[in-house]
Amino acid sequence: MTAENNRRAWMSLLAKAPADRLLALWQEHGVAPAFHWLRAPEIGATMVRGRLGGTGAPFNLGEMTLTRCALQLESGEVGHGYVQGRDKQKAEIAALVDALMQGPEAEAVETAILTPLGDELAKAKTVRAEKAAATKVDFFTMVRGED
Repeated sequence: MTAENNRRAWMSLLAKAPADRLLALWQEHGVAPAFHWLRAPEIGATMVRGRLGGTGAPFNLGEMTLTRCALQLESGEVGHGYVQGRDKQKAEIAALVDALMQGPEAEAVETAILTPLGDELAKAKTVRAEKAAATKVDFFTMVRGED
């Protein structure tokens, strides 16, 4: 797996994580590195696109509120945060984690923040899938002998 794919994975995880859980893990981690803003957290909107059946022509589904920011640690690493909604603090923490994951603290940050988030999101996905599977109905046709 390339570094770009790894970064894509942790950025996705940070964006999907519940804000309160991300904040709690960040505070438990206890590292607050010095940084300066490249782009302070700002709230805007982005167009969400969809595809029929996952393979059809893309179409504009609608707009979604987005908060984004960019920062640079004193050590030089640049972090970006893109999160759904209007949560500037979550975007800031996501950008800090992104920046730290590019430096020497990557392993500690992964262990303290990303791994627990990934495990919790996977568990929630499994629970949701099991709930949906419980409502599954199997349809079948009985042969009537007329054919």
